[in-house]
Amino acid sequence: MATNIFVNIPTADLDRSKAFYEALGYSINPLFTDENAACVVLSDTIYFMVQTREFYATFTDKQIIDPHAQAGASIALSADSREDVDAIVARGIEAGGNEPRPAQDYGFMYSRDLEDPDGNNLSFLWMVPEAAERGPEAYMTEQGADAPAQA
Repeated sequence: MATNIFVNIPTADLDRSKAFYEALGYSINPLFTDENAACVVLSDTIYFMVQTREFYATFTDKQIIDPHAQAGASIALSADSREDVDAIVARGIEAGGNEPRPAQDYGFMYSRDLEDPDGNNLSFLWMVPEAAERGPEAYMTEQGADAPAQA
């Protein structure tokens, strides 16, 4: 049985967030979108519920952090190639996002971070298929290199 994943993230400007995620190539499901939240469709089973900070606060008694200043979560999304990672980050920056640190190249995996306009962190990554199948240490050993420490 497939599990649907709904990642809830706060935004200070819902229209800006919708435009940002559409610029990344995702769509908005109008059936689950109103003045409080937008349902961003990443795939058939993965969705972002981008919610106004006020609406987001109705689902928790905890303080809502400022993602520009504090890390609450880092959402990692795979891509089909290094070029796809670079392309989606470029679109995100063009749409008002920010790349908070340089690209990370571990030999077996390539990763770039992108913050949405609210500071929510998205990591886009591509992994060498053989490393995904056998693990990074086995792949790097076959390549004659040491596997870097994993995060």
